[in-house]
Amino acid sequence: MTSLLLDAKCLVVKVGSSLVTNNGEGLDQVAIAAWAKQISALVAQGKQVVLVSSGAVAEGMQRLGWRKRPTAVNELQAAAAVGQMGLVQMYESCFSQHGLHTAQILLTHDDLADRKRYLNARTTLRTLLDLGVIPIINENDTVVTDEIRFGDNDTLGSLVANLIEADALVILTDQSGLYSADPRKSSDAEFIQYAIAGAADLEKMAGGAGSSIGSGGMLTKVLAAKRAARSGAHTIIASGREADVLVRLASGEAIGTHLRAEQIKTLAKKQWLADHLRLAGKVILDSGAIKALKQDGKSLLPIGVIAVDGDFERGEVVACVDESGKEVARGLVNYAAHETARILRQPSSEIERILGYVDEAELIHRDNLILI
Repeated sequence: MTSLLLDAKCLVVKVGSSLVTNNGEGLDQVAIAAWAKQISALVAQGKQVVLVSSGAVAEGMQRLGWRKRPTAVNELQAAAAVGQMGLVQMYESCFSQHGLHTAQILLTHDDLADRKRYLNARTTLRTLLDLGVIPIINENDTVVTDEIRFGDNDTLGSLVANLIEADALVILTDQSGLYSADPRKSSDAEFIQYAIAGAADLEKMAGGAGSSIGSGGMLTKVLAAKRAARSGAHTIIASGREADVLVRLASGEAIGTHLRAEQIKTLAKKQWLADHLRLAGKVILDSGAIKALKQDGKSLLPIGVIAVDGDFERGEVVACVDESGKEVARGLVNYAAHETARILRQPSSEIERILGYVDEAELIHRDNLILI
């Protein structure tokens, strides 16, 4: 099998905390220097590379003398603030030896949830890549709250891949790739060299977090591949401790697990909708509305809505779920929650009579809706 990275022109490389900090012992200068050398080789081949790096919290823990990852948000934020300084300094030093400039970019989910900020982030990243600069991206752990507990850079890597419409996402970890079962617990676990991103059985195979240093596990990587595939990006999960892993992948060598994207590339606006990790609310649909969305490609009308959950405003992103709670779509809603509650189960012709005005005949127009 040939590496999915062979023909990739633009790629996102995500490096995990255990690799960056040598399993929490402090920043691993030798490893970071090796990645800088490999990425510089890829740039010399004409490839554009964005680096998503974990390690700020882990480095901060080491500098502060903490052996166990804290659970208090304020302590995590403090560790991130301390560690980010060393992380950026190390990357800048290593890349400068190859004549490359780096740029630090710290993102939160709000940066990608707001359409204007999303477009600004994309423009900035594309400009940096055109200038030959290596963007170093991390989650802004110093200011986020719920993201620091839930967030992981596997997810962030997939969001960035979608943001810049990259050809591939490479997730470097301390594991060799994906197995059919946890190899630490099952002696008959089989290595998965090739699969289709988003395949249902992959999520069943993935286990929990692999170490106490990072917050992600193999499941987050499988889900990241599924998300990246929506914008047409392939995903490779490979060991960051493999010698010259990036250069070998770029030359066509099949290392690690390769998850091919086979979905039709999602339009940028709809991809932005799909990438919302937090939604403003839900609307529960009847079977007829679900059929109209999934099979007929129609807009969502008020008459197909059974109930409303949440306190959303006009223009916010909401989930469309079936009666069991399973999400089937999401989109930009044309009416606030209290208005939607008044017009649900009603034909569009009744909106003006009920609300006293009508903005749109649809609750969510099909151009602002994506199936999940």
